[in-house]
Amino acid sequence: MSKLNRRRWLESIGTAAVASALPSSAFGASSAQLKSPEGSGKMKLDLADFRPKSMLHAPETKVPKSRYPVIDIHTHLSIRAKDVNGVGVGEKMDFLATPDTLLPVMDRKNIRLLVNLTGGSGKGLEETIQRFDKTHPDRFITFTEPTWDHTNQPNYPQFQADEIEKAHRAGARGLKVLKTLGLYLRENVSEGHLVKIDDPRFDPMWEACGAFNMPVAIHVSDPEAFFLPTDGTNERFEELNNHPDWSFHGKDFPSNMELLEARNRMIAKHPKTQFIVLHVGNDAENLAYVSECMDRFPNMSVEMAARVGELGRQPRASRKFFDKYQDRILFGTDAVPNGTDTPQQIYGDELYEIYYRFLETEDEYFDYAPAPVPPQGRWRIYGIGLPDPILKKVYNENAIRLLKLSN
Repeated sequence: MSKLNRRRWLESIGTAAVASALPSSAFGASSAQLKSPEGSGKMKLDLADFRPKSMLHAPETKVPKSRYPVIDIHTHLSIRAKDVNGVGVGEKMDFLATPDTLLPVMDRKNIRLLVNLTGGSGKGLEETIQRFDKTHPDRFITFTEPTWDHTNQPNYPQFQADEIEKAHRAGARGLKVLKTLGLYLRENVSEGHLVKIDDPRFDPMWEACGAFNMPVAIHVSDPEAFFLPTDGTNERFEELNNHPDWSFHGKDFPSNMELLEARNRMIAKHPKTQFIVLHVGNDAENLAYVSECMDRFPNMSVEMAARVGELGRQPRASRKFFDKYQDRILFGTDAVPNGTDTPQQIYGDELYEIYYRFLETEDEYFDYAPAPVPPQGRWRIYGIGLPDPILKKVYNENAIRLLKLSN
């Protein structure tokens, strides 16, 4: 994949989990150079070079395979070609992996099925389904995506609803909405004011998804820190300093809460449509608020992709959350578990093992990502040791029910 395509992919899915697959140099890491200013007696060390080794003596449990088969509800095996503004247009697809490279990782990690959320639309969707779903029907499922480049046309609401029906007939099992809606999509695709998540033009699309039993996997926001100044008080300073284009502070961006409340109005308006709100409801740092939303909207489920770092640093609250909403939490990683002889192979295996360790053990104070520099923030996580009945639901049973799969 070219560097340009890689960058566009990262921008399009906005995930810290994928960023953790990058080499340490992407985060400004270098060999530590300790310097003692003359006469000061103190040594100086760049923050990027600070890699402390924990002195905590605690059990380290290796979990090479999940205890029960896994359905990963959140992967990206393909991406729709983007325009210069990073907005997906047209029907051409780029493929990030092949079944031949994915299946060995899936078998090693006890992954029953991968759900490819970014399957595109039109001919691109058909190509994606042919490549994955029809070739290996028991191992892959594909979601479709909206077509954004017609949003300012008078017939767009009916056009997009019709596209959902066509995608359903082609074999798509759900709809994926990237954070393009709310943070990037403008009235004329790339110009004008930002289009709101609860814009009534999308009502027929949401209703069509409900009519065809196609759950909507939706990503509308990023961690709260992304909406705050990138300064010495921001706990994700390193991440945002290395990726300043990930910041949504200033300009005409809505606040994090404005995005979430617009999403809530949309969910409330379409009670017959099932919504999978990605990344722990897009607010993993505030489980009380996510719980409030779950209580208000019975048609809302969440998944955990790229938020183990957030869940694992609040293990008691997370355990209570998993217990209360055990029937509405799905397993997801936001990964591309590529099995070729590249760093992504290691990333794929190690990332799944971290997720399994978080869910299955009560280990303390371990890394939430395989990268040598914490990709999200300088903290470690704790396992929540879910009991088997809840573990089964999170690993596969909830997804089986939501996607209406056979056991």
